[in-house]
Amino acid sequence: MSELRKSNTDYAYFITLTVVGWVDVFTRKEYCDIILKNLNYCQVNKGLEIYAYVIMPSHLHLVARHQGGKLNEVLRDFKSFTSKAIIKSIEESTCESRKEWLIYLFKYFGKKYKQNKVYMFWQKTNHPIELFSSKVIEQKIEYVENNPVAACIVDSSENFIYSSASKFSVLTVIGA
Repeated sequence: MSELRKSNTDYAYFITLTVVGWVDVFTRKEYCDIILKNLNYCQVNKGLEIYAYVIMPSHLHLVARHQGGKLNEVLRDFKSFTSKAIIKSIEESTCESRKEWLIYLFKYFGKKYKQNKVYMFWQKTNHPIELFSSKVIEQKIEYVENNPVAACIVDSSENFIYSSASKFSVLTVIGA
């Protein structure tokens, strides 16, 4: 079944958005802020409902839904906008020590697919997994929020600022 058909219902989904080559881009606040700003935009303007999120160094996890079944369209637009914004930020940065290497990698991956003009930032798939019960939703929320602990980034999920588990989270999540 195509990914399009997998994320066009009213159900919540567990989604993983991964940077090409698993490149650790989200080790910089500036790029995480672009993600957060645009997730917030999608919440306010596109009907994205977020139950949990975490921004890991090379990917992000979401437990989310779109009432109306257009989650795939929201994610497509989100990925398109954020990829351009992050690459532009890298190109214009005066303090990004990895600038040449990052641009080289995004160009390298961009050559793999004809539809890319120059760069490719996100992997093509979102790996949507439909969550069919409140128990499964709770399990995925726990997985998402515990991800930085499992990756040995922090000792406690509440201490990871780029997560719905943090009391400093800037996104509104369902049930928070």
